[in-house]
Amino acid sequence: MSWMDAVKEIDPTTWEIISNEEDRQRNTIRLIASENYASQAVMQASGSVFTNKYAEGYAGKRYYLGQEFVDQIERLAIERAKSVFGAEHVNVQPYSGSPANLEMYYALLELGDKILGMGLPHGGHLTHGWNVNFSGRFYTASAYGVNPETERIDYDEVRRIALQERPKLLMCGASAYPREIDFEAFKSIADEVGAYLVADIAHISGLVAAGVHPSPVPVADVVTSTTHKTLRGPRSGIILCKDKFAKDIDRAVFPACQGGPHVHAIAALAVALHEASQPDFKDYASTVVANAKAMAEAFLSRGYRLVTGGTDNHLLLVDLTSKDVGGKAAAVAMEKAGIVANANSIPFDTRKPFDPSGVRIGTAAITTRGMKPEHMDTIVGWIDKAVLSREDESALGRINQEVREFCQSFPVP
Repeated sequence: MSWMDAVKEIDPTTWEIISNEEDRQRNTIRLIASENYASQAVMQASGSVFTNKYAEGYAGKRYYLGQEFVDQIERLAIERAKSVFGAEHVNVQPYSGSPANLEMYYALLELGDKILGMGLPHGGHLTHGWNVNFSGRFYTASAYGVNPETERIDYDEVRRIALQERPKLLMCGASAYPREIDFEAFKSIADEVGAYLVADIAHISGLVAAGVHPSPVPVADVVTSTTHKTLRGPRSGIILCKDKFAKDIDRAVFPACQGGPHVHAIAALAVALHEASQPDFKDYASTVVANAKAMAEAFLSRGYRLVTGGTDNHLLLVDLTSKDVGGKAAAVAMEKAGIVANANSIPFDTRKPFDPSGVRIGTAAITTRGMKPEHMDTIVGWIDKAVLSREDESALGRINQEVREFCQSFPVP
């Protein structure tokens, strides 16, 4: 029986929807910075018999019997994560990145404590203290941003705000920041004001694992991440920390914030971490960055402005102001042309969040398919044509067909 035959037999409606999504992922150029293609091995582990297990607690101390192999797979994932990231302690039970951040806050803070994180409009994440999120409602949050001229983090300004606010926790990491983060600089600021330093590396964890981006693990008190972006694992979360925070982190995950872990996701994470420890993963991560840089050059050569002028990691923010089009209209046109990205605010954006000035683009997924720097100019050429032809359905259809033909040369894992 093939991979999806049972679904087709039992529930053809669901099978058809899954098949359509499979076709979409195969025949489009996916530039969503938070998406990737997991390997067949990761997906098979995610769909394994561990789906049937309930396993409240931790290895060696569960509330249910029949946990011999659950304990083995969780310990394996933990040891692999320690090895890949050089971490003292690891918890692999968080359901995803936002729960991981919730659990981190729960472990380190009391309700109402002060936190300082990167503001959402400048590239931060909802869980870094934004007012509509639990982090902005449960804690007293303040924010730092980027320099209006360089659009990069101004560490002197972060220090000034930290000295003024005296947060108990300083958060670094971002969801839309195209430059390397100086974790040592953040650690110096945190130490000066007596704050915990937490790094959220959800977007760059694969780059960190491969050594193509500096790692916060040696300096931060706690590091959180998703596992499905550049790390190319399942939809899950992970928390890395110093040994002295291990008990508090583990208690925050279970029983404070979660029940039984998703053991099938932990099994898939074990596979992904094994893949991340192989030499070809470093090659992959290096190509992710090389592709992003090549794509940046292709945009600049066509007269587009990039936030910070370029990129050091897997993503770039394209400012469409000079093209007289909003990010939403551009993203919709791109999708019709078979190229999927997301509209995104840029620092100091004058447009509204649901129709911002920018488009965020990431290279993790296309790199997994085998696309290289020499292909980036072609892709940006299609994006440029789609933006310029956004009201011409026939033109967008022609680009879409070219994209579909192009994608045939780059199989999905």
